Amino acid sequence: MDFSEAFRTNKITWNQKVAVHAASDFYGLAAFKNGKSSLNRYELSALGDVSGKSLLHLQCHFGQDTLSWARLGAMCTGVDISEEGIKLARKLNADMQLDASFICCNVLDTSLFVSEKFDIVFTSYGVIDWLPNLKPWAEIISERLKPGGFFYIVEFHPIAWMFDYTVSPPAMIYGYQQKEAIYEEYEGTYADQSSAMVSKEYGWNHGLGEVITALSDAGLHIEYLREHAASPYDIFPNLIKNADGMYELPQNLYPLLFEIKATKKGR
Repeated sequence: MDFSEAFRTNKITWNQKVAVHAASDFYGLAAFKNGKSSLNRYELSALGDVSGKSLLHLQCHFGQDTLSWARLGAMCTGVDISEEGIKLARKLNADMQLDASFICCNVLDTSLFVSEKFDIVFTSYGVIDWLPNLKPWAEIISERLKPGGFFYIVEFHPIAWMFDYTVSPPAMIYGYQQKEAIYEEYEGTYADQSSAMVSKEYGWNHGLGEVITALSDAGLHIEYLREHAASPYDIFPNLIKNADGMYELPQNLYPLLFEIKATKKGR
């Protein structure tokens, strides 16, 4: 298929989502401006002390996580395909008197816009499903990492994306390693299901083997792959809130998240 058309469609949808998301309880922008972090326990534990470290955040939306890392002392650059997202991220950065940088481009074109190399490359929650091929993505990550630097991703599990959530109950209709694009069109967004906006989205499902292989082939050493039953986000139907305030499936039939940490060889 013509990936440029899929990217254009997704970009239009994400531009529309920015205003809806910024006004939503899901993103809690008022509390964020007042000092609340948007980061969750998985990524905070994995990255540790980021003070003084350079960090590249891929697919940063409107920059809340990027700015949260900046508050913790990292020197941050955020990249996203949405002009509206980057516009809001830059405004938040200025309003909160932080020093993060934001660049609007397709994540696969990052090295055309960013020449710096970073101690950390970070991405999280709903990112790789927008990409048709992980090989160029992994190569971008390797290109932008300093030798000895590391990449970290925490992401929704590919099993969770095998379901069509536009029907009730959700139906398992997509392949774990499906190569064909998945197109969905629906009212609302995960952050505000009552919104009148129409989301038109192309996505691709990537199995864990594909993710690991792409990163390894790009010269990264896999430190770990972890799978988790609990998600910080209540974005799938019928999840149950556990004692830790996280969300799980009623019978924990499959993981909702995975995380990978990988280092670039050399010093």
